[in-house]
Amino acid sequence: MTRPVAALEPPVALIAELTHRCPLSCAYCSNPLELERSSAELATADWLRVIEEAAALGVLHLHFTGGEPLARRDLSRLVRRAAELQLYTNLITSAVQLDDRAMAELAEAGIDHIQISFQDAVADLADASGGLKGGHVRKLAAAARVVAAEVPLTLNFVVHKGNIERLEAMLVLGEQLGAGRIEVAHVQYYGWALRNRAGLLPSREQLDAATATVAAARRRLAGRVTIDYVLPDYHATRPKACMGGWGRRALNISPSGKALPCHAAQTLPGFDFPSVRDSSLADIWAKSEAFARFRGTDWAPEPCRSCEHLEADLGGCRCQAFALTGDAGRTDPACALAPDHDIIARAIAEAETGAALVPRRIGGRRASV
Repeated sequence: MTRPVAALEPPVALIAELTHRCPLSCAYCSNPLELERSSAELATADWLRVIEEAAALGVLHLHFTGGEPLARRDLSRLVRRAAELQLYTNLITSAVQLDDRAMAELAEAGIDHIQISFQDAVADLADASGGLKGGHVRKLAAAARVVAAEVPLTLNFVVHKGNIERLEAMLVLGEQLGAGRIEVAHVQYYGWALRNRAGLLPSREQLDAATATVAAARRRLAGRVTIDYVLPDYHATRPKACMGGWGRRALNISPSGKALPCHAAQTLPGFDFPSVRDSSLADIWAKSEAFARFRGTDWAPEPCRSCEHLEADLGGCRCQAFALTGDAGRTDPACALAPDHDIIARAIAEAETGAALVPRRIGGRRASV
């Protein structure tokens, strides 16, 4: 049984996936395999209405993401409206399109924070990973523009078995570029990343070395740079409370307007996720059966139901449970107590032999912008 609607708190964050278009083709992308085309994207007027409804609902943070949100020509207009409504705005970007004009427009519109993703610390390896020659150099220039504009900057380094040995160099690069925050994020295995898991998942030895590297950097940079560290579920003993709990803290809107508890949820069968084209955010949050289904903990099976950790991890990630077991209602196999935990052991063993990576594509080709 879920909490009554009257007891529901509003979502803290709205994650606006403006587009699935992207100039990069990273094999670790967590976007769904079936990417939405530009012809299906919400129009500017739709996004403006969604932003206004989010503010009215009580949302505090608005994250513009994708794909590559800079592929949308109306991005600065959306940022400006969010700023007018006193929403905290965060742009999550590859930054290869963040030129002088784009930076000036965003700063003038009132962007509060920018997060730039990096594939590596070495230019040619980063370009190979992202599938765009010269992309790394563009990112370096973009980071300098953000700092010059005095907009708070986070650098996100996604680490996997192919680049994890250069983590220390990535941390040094983040410091040199003037980031106030560095996020070291191990690949999360959804969408394209799940398809490429065997070629991406690091060994336990690699993970332990990376953890030690992060600990040393935190000591060295204490008081100057904050370092966030996102571990891979596959080497954990307890699952994460995905998105702070299903339908509890965040609301995700896909490029076409589908409202989701998280970006990976659209892969789940048997759900009728509502669209912002047809329903208000308030009605979606309070009345959608899809949002209510896994909200709370009363839905949880054993061994979750009798576990002392249930209120902390909420049974783990529903999308990961489905991706690995075919049933979104099962205990997340990332939990060491899960009946299906052997799936994790097999995945780790499979990754030891490796596999060729399949680049992210829309309709068999890299997305144009």
